[in-house]
Amino acid sequence: MSRIASIALSICGALPLAGCGPERPAGAPVLRWYVFNEPSGAFAAAASACSAAAKGAYTVSLVPLPADADQQREQLVRRLAAGDRDVDLVGMDVIWTAEFAAAGWILPFGDAEAARVEGRLAPTLESASWDGRLWAAPFTTNAQLLWYRADRVPEPPATWDDMLRQAMALGRDGTVEAQGARYEGLTVLFVSLLRSSGGRLLDDSNREVSLAPAPTERALEVLARFATSGAAPANFSNAREDDSRLAFEAGHASFMLNYTFVWPSAQRNAPEVARHMAWARWPRVSADLPSRVTLGGINVGVGAHGRHPALAFDAAVCLASADNQRMAARMGALPPTIESLYDDPAVRAQLPFADALRDTLRDAVQRPQTPLYSDVSLAIDGALHPPRAIDPPVTAARLRAAVGRALRSEGLL
Repeated sequence: MSRIASIALSICGALPLAGCGPERPAGAPVLRWYVFNEPSGAFAAAASACSAAAKGAYTVSLVPLPADADQQREQLVRRLAAGDRDVDLVGMDVIWTAEFAAAGWILPFGDAEAARVEGRLAPTLESASWDGRLWAAPFTTNAQLLWYRADRVPEPPATWDDMLRQAMALGRDGTVEAQGARYEGLTVLFVSLLRSSGGRLLDDSNREVSLAPAPTERALEVLARFATSGAAPANFSNAREDDSRLAFEAGHASFMLNYTFVWPSAQRNAPEVARHMAWARWPRVSADLPSRVTLGGINVGVGAHGRHPALAFDAAVCLASADNQRMAARMGALPPTIESLYDDPAVRAQLPFADALRDTLRDAVQRPQTPLYSDVSLAIDGALHPPRAIDPPVTAARLRAAVGRALRSEGLL
């Protein structure tokens, strides 16, 4: 058994209330689920629920990964590339599907398993698919919304132009919190701006650069104008999601582009701010085009080298079931991938923004679905950072060249 798994199982034995799963029946196979250590305990609770539902056929043991997505991927890639048989189930960021599938690190779902994950929002199924096959069960999803202070902003801005105009009129309270550090968050911001401008990073084959000049330069112009405006936070070029959350909770901003975790956090940590906190769809880039926001979330895949693949498929479907998605929404405010759950009273009680989020998710967009995504994302971040230095035509040409090199597996350093 691996050192990480041994530590995780030791912790579970010492702290049974941590939710790592019930004591297993003698001889029952243990399926180890490598997934990030979700703080509410919702993932651990799902593992326990599926262990109980299996009635002795197997138990699911959660092996926690770091909160940082890059560190999660690094640990998983090392294990999967080495053929580690300890990895039965994989909690996969939506951007890993093509890479893991192409490398042979996860197994494709057959027709029977795929039929058990119907009813999902179409973009979430797309995120779990590659090369015409389904490779994971969509579990939780997410996309950014526009969060704003209703006591300062009577109506949410419809466009980025409107938002910047309103923010500047508010003076020191008009900050728009967003993520501009050189990491995945900057890629997410740019992809959302680009798709909202009518452009794409890659063509339909996901093998060639697209980046048509007009929408690309429009997206870059908006990003540069924001970064150099008085509406951007002073730390924009270093800001990540949690920096934005903390600044908004401190009352220093009237607008924020961020994921839904900010809602329960404000309820706990800044109730006076939360009392005035409202939400809307991400603002449009052009008045005549809807905003298209980048999809996030966690899918459950089956490790290619695990000892019990048939049981692992059953467990993956169980972990992503309606009951567990409802529980994840209740415990961790994690949005479900099953569309009908957005009408569930228990879900809506925890996600009062359910209608705006569902509307956003229905036409959410994927980051490039390519086995080379990690290199593509690094190329984007490198070309766009710092955002205040963007010169749209020059940066567009640099971005096309950098993404092209990434797709050819040429050096990025």
